[in-house]
Amino acid sequence: MKGVAIAMVPFLLSFAVLICMVQPSQAITCQQVDTSLLPCISYLENGGSTPSNECCNGVRNIKQITPTTPDRRAACECIKQAASRYHSAIKPDAAIQLPKLCAVDVGVPITPNIDCNQ
Repeated sequence: MKGVAIAMVPFLLSFAVLICMVQPSQAITCQQVDTSLLPCISYLENGGSTPSNECCNGVRNIKQITPTTPDRRAACECIKQAASRYHSAIKPDAAIQLPKLCAVDVGVPITPNIDCNQ
């Protein structure tokens, strides 16, 4: 579970942006976020030229399961909590590049100080 939380760090930065869209809500859980991001751990810790297909599918899944503002805020908070616990293992450049490399548009700059309520 530690690794899943580590993988969530860059996604906080990436998917906090997704929190701005509005559609019907489905109560997302941190377990769903963790499971989606689990395949990204290796890429986020080691970097490299491209994340795995499984990782990018997880990134796309997060976007898909967070259609509403409350869902995106919840996912953002899950990722932010994980980031605060395990931030030292994640390569910041890998986290910043992940959405672009997975062709997932998050719409805002990725920063560690993202406000999940915005």
